[in-house]
Amino acid sequence: MRGRLIAIEGIDGSGKTSQVQLLAGGAERAGTITVTSEPGATVLGAELRGLLLNRELPPVTERSEALLMAADRAQHVAEVVAPALEAGRWVVTDRFSGSTLAYQGYGRGLDLDDLRLLVDWATGGITPDLNVLVDVPVAVGRGRRAGGREDRLEGLGDEFQERVRSGYLALAAADPKHWVVIDGVGEREAVATRLSTAVVARLGALPAGAP
Repeated sequence: MRGRLIAIEGIDGSGKTSQVQLLAGGAERAGTITVTSEPGATVLGAELRGLLLNRELPPVTERSEALLMAADRAQHVAEVVAPALEAGRWVVTDRFSGSTLAYQGYGRGLDLDDLRLLVDWATGGITPDLNVLVDVPVAVGRGRRAGGREDRLEGLGDEFQERVRSGYLALAAADPKHWVVIDGVGEREAVATRLSTAVVARLGALPAGAP
């Protein structure tokens, strides 16, 4: 029986990476949930992540950025996501196809229909059973990132992050069957409770070992 794919999405500084770990809990250690992330979950992906996000490298055009993201996702699906789902394991990923539409579409201004075709081709048609948007105001995300070294996308400023956040909210509003929006403001344990409650309500109980 095919496993379930849950994608945790959000702007930079939303806290989604912490929420991935809190949602998976002991199930990752038990081997019943596969936890992964984009970009960079594979050997090839790690190299692509450097090209995409390293601010010290030459600029990357918008279309090149989208193609590099697609290449990372294709390898990610082939090596990690598809095998886990076929084995019946649930997969919780820190970013997936929604990030391309939000960042390269709404953020960068590339055509959404073109990006959907690219995403579908790169994933071989695999889509999340549920996308969870951990939503926070841009100022909150900026504050959480304060003091860290910003990557190429994080360094694009508040206006870019606002477009990305608006894009995420638009994606969720357009497809409520496959998206749920979680308030990401507050203590991470409180956010985790809201998130896990929403996931269970949509998909049922998580595999043994999860919270």
